[in-house]
Formats: sequence, C-alpha cells, structure tokens
Amino acid sequence: MSYNPFSLEEKTVLVTGASSGIGRAIAIECAKLGAKLIISGRNQNRLQQTFAQLSGKNHRFILADLSKQTEIDHLIDTLPNLDGVVHCAGFTKSLPIQFINANDLSAIMQVNFVSPTLITQTLYKNKKLNKGASIVFISSISGVYCSAISGGIYSASKGAINGIAKTMAIEMATRSIRVNTVCPGMIQTSIFDEGVISEDQLKEDTKKYPLKRYGKPEEVAYAVIYLLSDASQWVTGSNLLIDGGYTLL
Repeated sequence: MSYNPFSLEEKTVLVTGASSGIGRAIAIECAKLGAKLIISGRNQNRLQQTFAQLSGKNHRFILADLSKQTEIDHLIDTLPNLDGVVHCAGFTKSLPIQFINANDLSAIMQVNFVSPTLITQTLYKNKKLNKGASIVFISSISGVYCSAISGGIYSASKGAINGIAKTMAIEMATRSIRVNTVCPGMIQTSIFDEGVISEDQLKEDTKKYPLKRYGKPEEVAYAVIYLLSDASQWVTGSNLLIDGGYTLL
C-alpha cells in the first residue's frame, strides 16, 4: 500500500446529517479513504441514497432526528466505539431580529448546538471515543467571522459551537482526543436547484468571493478528512476556515 497520511483505514467514523449536502459528501469521501462509516439522518430515503454511494463494506446507517431526545438516545446506545465524529446535522431559518421568537430560537439551537454538544459529552462520558479520536463540528463563517441580515439565530448557534469546541479541546486532550471546527463559506448544494435564488442573483453573489465561485461539498469533506486523519495529530481547538477568500474583503 502506498504511503498516505490522510488514510482513514481502521477508523470507525460517525457522520450526522449525512442524508444530503455536505454531510453526504463527507461520508462518501471518508469511505473512499477506508473509513468504516456510521451515517445518521432523519430522512430514510435520502440516507439510504447516501449509504448506497459508500465505497467498501461494513457501513451502517441509523435514523435519528436530533430534535428528539429519544432518537438521540437510540443513536448513542447503538454506536460502537468511535475514532471520529463529524457533526453535520443542522438547519437554519431566516428571521430579522424583531421577528425572532422563543420557539424558533429553541429549535435551531437544539439541533445546531445543544444536540451535538450533548452527543459528544455522552460519548466521552461513556468512553465510546477511542484514545486519539477526532471530533469535527461543521460550523460556518456566519457567527464566527461575519453574519447577514436575518441570520441571527443561525449565527448564534454556530458561534456557540465554536466556543464549546475550544473548551472540549482543552478538557478532552487528557485522553488525546482532538476537537476542531470547519467553517465554510457558501457551499453549492441542492438548495440552489430549487429556483428560489435566480442564476443572476447567484452570479452576482459569487463576485463577493475572491475565487469567484462558491465552494463544493467535496472541498469541505477534504478538510474534514484532514482533521480525522493522523495527518492532524497535533491539531486541536482550531477553526479551519474554508471560504474562497470571502472574509478577506
């Protein structure tokens, strides 16, 4: 076998939010590099589509809606010991500050921040994270480096993730467990195929990026692979920025 410091052979990795977009790309690319995948999501049909695209054998999928504690408990109970966890599950809702309400605030924070935090805590307490394991939170430039009109709740949830990840990195280092975040800018996913945003609007928006395009889900996946692999054994508590230069301007 040729030398590859980014290999994920012999690593068991959980990817939440794997039914579409960035989560699907991460699962597919990790499998190509030899990881044994456990993928999770709340939509069975889309999760099975991801599952069908995984290279290799011995992968599993577990249905779980991270807004429901019973399903979170089931997910954790059925997991084996892990070498990697990638928290991709999340959603957003555009609301100007004056229209934010407690229900929307609670719903977004629950899935984007509370659930991944408590899942990680429970795995750690139950010693289901192997020594040297890597935890990766998919965060965002929003709420960490910048924000946008009507993006307050989402920004808050991602800012919170970056905050808790740094404390986790310090506390979990005693078991050589690393904790990092990946902070993407705009990524080209299926949401753009729905026609809500016109081609002209998209073209104009990409001008805000020095590289003149949005990112691809696979490009986020490659960054995650680096953080899961032994190539990043001395990297913890970092926020890996992937934004095509957006925050430079």
